[in-house]
Amino acid sequence: MARVKICGLTDPADLRAAIEAGADAVGIISSVSVDTPREVDRGTAAELVAEVPPFVTATLVTMPEDADHAVDLIRAIRPDAIQLHGEFDSDDIGYIRAETGIKVIPAIDYTDTERAHELDAAADAILVDSTTEDGAGGTGETHDWESTADLAETLTSPVVLAGGLTPDNVAEAVRVAAPFAVDVASGVEREPGQKDHTALATFVQNAGRELEVPV
Repeated sequence: MARVKICGLTDPADLRAAIEAGADAVGIISSVSVDTPREVDRGTAAELVAEVPPFVTATLVTMPEDADHAVDLIRAIRPDAIQLHGEFDSDDIGYIRAETGIKVIPAIDYTDTERAHELDAAADAILVDSTTEDGAGGTGETHDWESTADLAETLTSPVVLAGGLTPDNVAEAVRVAAPFAVDVASGVEREPGQKDHTALATFVQNAGRELEVPV
């Protein structure tokens, strides 16, 4: 059974729906260098994070300019974890954790297995996604789940699978990739930036459903 993060939440109603559906973590996107309907400003991000109850991980998803910018965002928004998109190395991850005391989750493209191993010792978890050229996620595209399964077996860090997941394919993705957690944004939306509450509940349920393996 994989844990579930619902990402790209932009308003309190969707945040509550994700939590009521049983999400283990929620993602609020702020300070990114790409155009996305899921981004909120720093003040809104802080307000949403403040509404996340205990035992649900409030995750800031961001593309900061550098490690110091990441630290500034964390101090302003006060998340439980930060999901970093961009070319950050192990020293950056260590610095951010030392300055803030929160968990740091770098996002990598599924093809960049070498970088995954380089960051393994420093990261609290590694998110494997189908990313754009500038390192942004949210492409809505699936990738080779078997390559993620290889990472899940060889890395010390927990692996989070993202990229093109939906209520219809998440059970199969979990069966093949065996990740620690799955991450969804566009796959549970009724329109860009707005969640479908029924899809949220179905996604969480299916992420924990065991598929029968054909014999």
